[in-house]
Amino acid sequence: MTDPYADRTAVHEEVVDGFGTVRVLPLDAKGDAEVVHGWVSQERAAFWGMNGLTVEEVAGIYAHMDTLATHHAYLLVKDGEPTALFQTYEPEADRVGECYDVLPGDIGLHLLLAPAGSGGSRGGWTASLLQAAASYVWLVLGRQRVVVDPDVRNGKAIERFLKQGFVAGPKVVLPEVNLPDVHLPEKHAQLAFLLRPVACPA
Repeated sequence: MTDPYADRTAVHEEVVDGFGTVRVLPLDAKGDAEVVHGWVSQERAAFWGMNGLTVEEVAGIYAHMDTLATHHAYLLVKDGEPTALFQTYEPEADRVGECYDVLPGDIGLHLLLAPAGSGGSRGGWTASLLQAAASYVWLVLGRQRVVVDPDVRNGKAIERFLKQGFVAGPKVVLPEVNLPDVHLPEKHAQLAFLLRPVACPA
């Protein structure tokens, strides 16, 4: 099977034991729009906030993100198969920074897994993909702590993060953002934090 992503440069690549090789690729706003749209338009991704958008609108959102120095989007590809949408952001440049005390070395993270497909639920996928994403944050970006802000109604996402070692923080209300290029409604979120492992090499 030919890997359609083989010619793209990864910012991080990791072999996860018992899982496979995960590559972290900068998102191509236009080229990856159809894949991402297929994920974010499903009901299971309602909390991602892109239900009902067209492929062109999804591409436009990520094209705008490409212009920002503080927010970045990536595609996680496992053995040639796109498996997750991964976003990082600087908390002090995001509305979440208004809701907690941002520390030096903090970074925000969003992770949306691809649908399970015809094979059904895949055990260990969340842990393995999150491991690769976290390794990129620790080893390449040199960060010390990850913050996530899932919607308080998204019990599955909250449970997933806590299961992977995140520690629950406060429940907060992220304020509405209404800018010419971005509109985000008010969001009731559960903050959670993950510290860089002590054993993680510098």
